Amino acid sequence: MTSPSSTVSLCAVEGIQRFEGGYLLTNSYLIATPTGGHLMIDAPIDADQWLDERGILPGALLLTHQHFDHVMSAAAIAARGVPVYAWNPFARELTLEEVVRQWGMPFDVTPYTVDHPLEGQTTLELEGLNFDLLHVPGHSTDSVVFHLPSHHLMFAGDTLFHGSTGRGDLPGGDMEVLCRGITEKLYPLPENTRVLPGHGGATTIGLERQSNGVVRAPS
Repeated sequence: MTSPSSTVSLCAVEGIQRFEGGYLLTNSYLIATPTGGHLMIDAPIDADQWLDERGILPGALLLTHQHFDHVMSAAAIAARGVPVYAWNPFARELTLEEVVRQWGMPFDVTPYTVDHPLEGQTTLELEGLNFDLLHVPGHSTDSVVFHLPSHHLMFAGDTLFHGSTGRGDLPGGDMEVLCRGITEKLYPLPENTRVLPGHGGATTIGLERQSNGVVRAPS
């Protein structure tokens, strides 16, 4: 089922396409790799159909965290033979399904296998791209930022947004932990590092250090 809020646009970053899907307007990113393939970051509703329409089969699906709105298409994409990478193995409590039902939203996440749990790793090389893995819990216990130093950008999931941060009041969340992780792991990165978040538009580390409404850089 195609949700009425699904839209497609190009990022202002060469070689990266953005798909925005679902009622929470969750971002998914498709990266063109040096080897001629693609990697996908997150899998909101209808991301699988978006890939099919373009005839693209990514070499891997990387999940910034496993909240329901970021993984609704994960099982469908994995069924095409795409390996899934995430900080932790699949667990229903990570998806927040119970919370979603309390909100009155009829979402059920189809289970999938995380082929490559990343917990404890600090780097990941896939299809000619070298990621630094930054574990930044606080929004979710399994939140991981995929940082591409060579491209001066990061896929931040729901850790850092333009002018704000992810919520810390959901199960598994802790606002103090999230803010500390942003301050200690994200803000030390170069100012020109572009932040591609799980919701909303892109920003930079330099801008967020100066003007983020939740976490300012230490003076």
